[in-house]
Amino acid sequence: MKSLLACLIAALGVVPLARSEEPAVLYARHCASCHGPDRWGRLGPALLPESLERLRAPQIAAVIRDGRPATQMPSFAGTLAEEDFAALATWLLRPAAEPPQWDEEHIRASREAQPPRPLARPIHEADPRNLFVVVEQGDHHLSVLDGDRFTVLARLPTHFAVHGGPKFSPDGRFVYTASRDGWVEKFDLWALERVAQVRVGINARNLAVSADGRFVAVANYLPHTLVILDADLEPVKILTATSRDGKTESRVSAVYDAAPRRSFVVALKDLPQLWEVSYDEHAAPVYDGLVHDYRMAEALGRPGFLHPRRVDLDLVLDDFFFDPSYRRVLGASRDGRAQVIDLDVGRPVAELALDGMPHLGSGVVFERQGRTLMASTNLQRPVLSVIDLDDWHTVAEVPLCGQGFFVRTHENSRYAFVDGMMTKECRDGIQVLDKETLQIVATLRPEPGKTFAHVEFTRDGRHALASVMEPAPDGALWVIDTQTLQLVRRIPMNKPIGKYNVANKLERSGGTSH
Repeated sequence: MKSLLACLIAALGVVPLARSEEPAVLYARHCASCHGPDRWGRLGPALLPESLERLRAPQIAAVIRDGRPATQMPSFAGTLAEEDFAALATWLLRPAAEPPQWDEEHIRASREAQPPRPLARPIHEADPRNLFVVVEQGDHHLSVLDGDRFTVLARLPTHFAVHGGPKFSPDGRFVYTASRDGWVEKFDLWALERVAQVRVGINARNLAVSADGRFVAVANYLPHTLVILDADLEPVKILTATSRDGKTESRVSAVYDAAPRRSFVVALKDLPQLWEVSYDEHAAPVYDGLVHDYRMAEALGRPGFLHPRRVDLDLVLDDFFFDPSYRRVLGASRDGRAQVIDLDVGRPVAELALDGMPHLGSGVVFERQGRTLMASTNLQRPVLSVIDLDDWHTVAEVPLCGQGFFVRTHENSRYAFVDGMMTKECRDGIQVLDKETLQIVATLRPEPGKTFAHVEFTRDGRHALASVMEPAPDGALWVIDTQTLQLVRRIPMNKPIGKYNVANKLERSGGTSH
């Protein structure tokens, strides 16, 4: 609290400026106490181009002028001149004078933890496998929701801009989150409290938890690292994302757990490579070069445990999806190409006939007429692509109202739900696909004009929850009866951008992302 008060006093305890000053001077005087003199973040989030990539200068200027409701970000109206807001916003979108660094020493110094309570069972009466974790972006909280009674058990504060999908420990007791500015937090869903936090970078993308629960891997844009932690958020290993020759670095755009393989699979933003990092102590050695002769250095394999095995590609993957065996990865690039990569043989084995920019990372799997199909939205085209996972041909391209982002289903439901949030005219509706006919049979639009997206099913598939992604008091979750498609309950929320069911994630339901 003392640090927060000092931060606010430093920010606001000055008289209005009579004239404008250089943006760097304004930043040092008004912003550095909260966001750090190096812009790497402190009490407030990092203010670097990579952290602000989704905002334009006028939006940043408006936040500086008006502040952020329900946060510690104050308004500077009356403290700074009008032209200062635009100047500061433009300056913040420029690279920092010092390249951001965040090494093991920084990580260890940031860590805070307490032992979890020695509980034999949860302190609440809800089914611990049918809990939902709801990310509320409006005021940066994690809500824990009973998936049977649809009541909120707790609201837990988080760091700024949690994203990328929380991940659960194998027993379902703990959930891990990553924030845009590099903070990883561990929450106890039995005790309904945070038990650990650590900052692993300046700009993080997502995290994954190993199937055995021993490791947490975090993908960073800044610095260009994959950080591997233990279950208590102690650093274990830091891998810098480089080319084979070590001359080129890349941002790490995503990491996912491939449970049957006992490995993490990693996407690189700037290199045509896919990494597989085994967390099996008995993993085969990894060879970083082409082995021409056993007497040459490249023939000396490195231990495979927590060391990247590089799969060379002819495209940079922006998004990918595992088939049910986790042997094959379906990957897409921003130039419109899509491939199937076999992780066992370490190379592409098929091309996918998908135009535009398929959002494979949000894909789902379901069975139809004895075939295993995958469905994916497209960020550039208003279609839902349905692919046969046995021979990779496109079964159907279902016309949609607009470009969608998420598709979700459940093994116990005949329907899949697809949003249209990437298209202004369609963002307030969720379309319902009949998985047998591959036809759209309904559109749910409970609150016209408000973004309605991201569906997650209950454990048994009888109900689905969808988000009205608006700040309070307009934000909410709607509970949908998945048999009748009736909206049965509205739960107020503060911009719920995502919700995640414990059982569906841990049991690797084909109807949700992992």
